[in-house]
Amino acid sequence: EDMRTVVGRNVRRLRKARGMTQERYAEISGFSQQYISDLERGLRNPTVMTLFELASPLNDHPRTFSPEPKFRPQVRVAKE
Repeated sequence: EDMRTVVGRNVRRLRKARGMTQERYAEISGFSQQYISDLERGLRNPTVMTLFELASPLNDHPRTFSPEPKFRPQVRVAKE
């Protein structure tokens, strides 16, 4: 699945969970409503800084926009 689609879906999910319209979210985030709409539809490729700026009004961390890792590397500790 495309990363832009996943990020957009998560932005929409978090915005709605906070009871915000796209218009209100745009107002408090400083982005246009059109940008928020495009982002939520997976049409934008936001920078890391943009993700931080979008997360702040939601009182969240930018990592909540990204997908869960498909695997977690196992760390092995060498025995002495």
